[in-house]
Amino acid sequence: MPELSHTPPLTFLVASPHLRGSFFGDALILLLDHTEEGAAGLVVNQPMGTPVSELLPDVPDAGGTALLGGPVQPQVGWCLYQRPVGTGGELRLAQGLLATSHAETFAEVRATGQTYYLLLGYAGWSAGQLEQETREGAWLWLEEAAPALIWDTPAEERWQAALDRLGVDPSTVASGGAQA
Repeated sequence: MPELSHTPPLTFLVASPHLRGSFFGDALILLLDHTEEGAAGLVVNQPMGTPVSELLPDVPDAGGTALLGGPVQPQVGWCLYQRPVGTGGELRLAQGLLATSHAETFAEVRATGQTYYLLLGYAGWSAGQLEQETREGAWLWLEEAAPALIWDTPAEERWQAALDRLGVDPSTVASGGAQA
């Protein structure tokens, strides 16, 4: 995946309630990149139930929370964190939110003692796929100026919090999307 740059606002994809029962049921995805060639993002609300220390047993200082970032390349780790560490591979997504998939940068983040999330895998869409899924009603889009959904909301509550910010009651969302 290429180096990405993104400036605020942050864009989140909020899974429509009719995706329940699929991998993306109740998912909240932080969109990292969206171009004509496709899109990529990280699911930010699916805890794995496995401590980072178990995923990285050879790393003595491995703390933090592990999340399932998506079904694509689950062997690749991503790190979301708050303060830059000054190494290569840092993606500044917004003030107070950076991402990296570089092992060296992840080690530097851990060394600072700051709060972070380790995510395994990512979500990806081919050219036009995300737009088609949106037209079919799979995704609601939410733009946020700050990463409060990430840092101030427990992972298990982020999907509902995003719906609340949109003013959407999940019981009133019909499947099928808008048709013209």
